[in-house]
Amino acid sequence: MKPLFFSAILWGVLTLPLFAQQISKEELLFLTPEWKGERFADGRPKVSDALLKRMRLVTHEEAWAVMKGANYKFQYAEGWQCINPDSVLVGRALTATFMPGRPDVHRVIDKKGHEKEGRIKSQNSWPIDLLVRGDVYVVDQFGAHENGPTIGDNLGNSIYAKTGNGIVYEGAIRDIAGLKEIGGFTSFFRTYHPSHHLNNPDGELNTTLVGINHPTRIGKVMVMPGDVVLGRDGAVTFIPPHLAEKVVTTSEIVRLRDMFGHERLREQKYTAGQIDNRWSDEIEKDFSKWLNSHINELPVPKEQIQEYLKNRTW
Repeated sequence: MKPLFFSAILWGVLTLPLFAQQISKEELLFLTPEWKGERFADGRPKVSDALLKRMRLVTHEEAWAVMKGANYKFQYAEGWQCINPDSVLVGRALTATFMPGRPDVHRVIDKKGHEKEGRIKSQNSWPIDLLVRGDVYVVDQFGAHENGPTIGDNLGNSIYAKTGNGIVYEGAIRDIAGLKEIGGFTSFFRTYHPSHHLNNPDGELNTTLVGINHPTRIGKVMVMPGDVVLGRDGAVTFIPPHLAEKVVTTSEIVRLRDMFGHERLREQKYTAGQIDNRWSDEIEKDFSKWLNSHINELPVPKEQIQEYLKNRTW
């Protein structure tokens, strides 16, 4: 189980006065000022579906390089177990934060949720009710293992029906065989345990929901609602929405340059030293001609290649 002090501090600063209600639009606008694009009605940044589709081919290395250059150094989380490990998970983060169960806090959150906010059922279903297509449910379950899982195959099916995606879950899941039967439920989680969470403040209580769509912690990453989740190759990168387009564009340029370079190396037109170092004007001009002649065959949208060519000086 991971240390709890950072989650506790973050919760105390940003969520305690709200008693787990969904973060307000004003707070989300305040916390995500660099995003200038479309937002959901609640203020969560809404990176476009088209950009999310292009993001599926981005690697962790490409995303990491762009974010490091922008001074975002803690966006990568590793050490996961996976469902569908050979698939790619991409979507917009909807976050939830749980803490170890505490009866007095649990009761007032339940009361407020049911009587004032119109929420139904138990707290672990409240964030799931807010999910929409293209979301990824990102949960800080404080590394809970035995008697900790809040997600099994029933909620897993509900999540997938709403989002078309899986989850990133800082804790244990249950019903893993049933979750694996959900074809596209590509997910990242810490552990598996056949037990389940208990949420009766007058009996056994293991977890309490303290934040919906607030900043949360996954591994060493502060995850914001609306961050783009990129899960692949056993790890997860969380990309701030205002950097998503730069990450995708950079990845596409690198991909095209690699394709061109490999082709020219096979043809023995250039040496490995010429391709591995800064390209000469001659090679850059050759690359532009190659893009134009292969524009309908490349794994990057034609419109993006045309935009790239328009901004080149040769």
